[in-house]
Amino acid sequence: MEFHSKDYGFFLVTVFSLFWLVAGRRRPRNAVLLLASWFFYASWKAPYLALILGSTLLDWWAGGVLARLPAEDPACRRTRRWVLLASLAGNLGALAVFKYYNFFRANFEDLFAGFGIHLPASELALPVGISFYTFQTLSYTIDIYRGELKPARNLREFALFVAFFPQLVAGPIVRAKDFLPQLERRPFLDVENLKRGLYRIAEGLGKKVLIADVLAVHLVDPVFAPGSQAGPLHSLLGVYGYAMQIYCDFAGYSDIAIGSALLFGFKIPENFKAPYLARSIQDFWRRWHISLSTWLRDYLYIPLGGNRRGPVRTYVNLMATMLLGGLWHGAAWRFVFWGGLHGAWLAVNRWWQRRGFGALPGPLGRVLATVLTFHLVCLAWVFFRASDLQSAFAVLGRIFGEGAALPSLPLSVWVALGLGYGTHLLPERIKAGAERLHGRMPAFVLGLFWSFYLGLLAYSMVEGVPFIYFQF
Repeated sequence: MEFHSKDYGFFLVTVFSLFWLVAGRRRPRNAVLLLASWFFYASWKAPYLALILGSTLLDWWAGGVLARLPAEDPACRRTRRWVLLASLAGNLGALAVFKYYNFFRANFEDLFAGFGIHLPASELALPVGISFYTFQTLSYTIDIYRGELKPARNLREFALFVAFFPQLVAGPIVRAKDFLPQLERRPFLDVENLKRGLYRIAEGLGKKVLIADVLAVHLVDPVFAPGSQAGPLHSLLGVYGYAMQIYCDFAGYSDIAIGSALLFGFKIPENFKAPYLARSIQDFWRRWHISLSTWLRDYLYIPLGGNRRGPVRTYVNLMATMLLGGLWHGAAWRFVFWGGLHGAWLAVNRWWQRRGFGALPGPLGRVLATVLTFHLVCLAWVFFRASDLQSAFAVLGRIFGEGAALPSLPLSVWVALGLGYGTHLLPERIKAGAERLHGRMPAFVLGLFWSFYLGLLAYSMVEGVPFIYFQF
């Protein structure tokens, strides 16, 4: 059930109606959302609902046991570590089986090719969103282990935290400390919240349908296709196009998720803050996929030692975190290479700061820093998008090849590029003003706007372009 499909529209309206009918009572309203969330996930592949249920029961049990065993009691420390290990093994084990088994199997066979070792291949399909809800439940158990969180009030509410449908499939990754308290408050049908939610949904649909999908089909896919003969400018435009495609695709999903949650009175975290305006790689990761970057910081980088053990260890920790972050995105060396590039650039960024060098001075310096950062990010995107490392280097080779002819592209591509980068560069006050304008529209005008807008989306929609992050 894609967010930009008619099915999701009908589903959202139905759940919205049922939820607000029983919103005055805590158990019924949470039951409506939980059952709707399970139905939403089962619509992709019903048997894999068992994975979410298994992860839910495992971490509900682990959280409860950890909460009952006092951390300050030496006799309980070993048991607490074993319980945490069980949670880690269960969740990461599911990832290993469904997402990484074939990757490690192929590399193991290549490494020991001379011995004729062959392992059976897995035919299991990758469950949608497994990387997201796995990290979400892990954060719950780890936070209880650290003494930073109390367990959920009951299993039903914990299950809703794990499966809440707006952000279940592709984030943002929500922390229990932010979500669970919202279940305790009685929601009210706030007109302002409804308009804000509708605006975010409209914004996300526009990013996905009018920009990301158009760029994917008419520019990016042909440039990155095997055997592509795209010239230098065409290839360069393909890279710029992919940078905007993946942003609009993923940020568009996050917008729809945030907007959908607002319709039910829930606030989930922002995931993007104009990432291509970043002035350093460090700044980029404060703006891009914020819920993942903060998760990696809090549960991987800092436990590894962060920047507390000297410069060399800091660089090693940065590289290790980003290599694993790359592997989180996909079971392929191109994702690891992508993570390694970002890890190396973050290490250089930290070295620059340790040397006492500041930002480039003046407006021109800020522009140069932004342009440099953007192109470093684009260089890494080539490896992220290409089918393998060889194809990535082939795209880079074409960019630096001979020829300067401007490619013949459909008008829709130029419009999508202009719309994408143009809106990305808009100051926040203008974006906020557009949202306020939507909120002040009378009901009749708002109805006309949505009628026209949905018609435009239906006319512009490109079939068969799923959200990119569904594969992760």
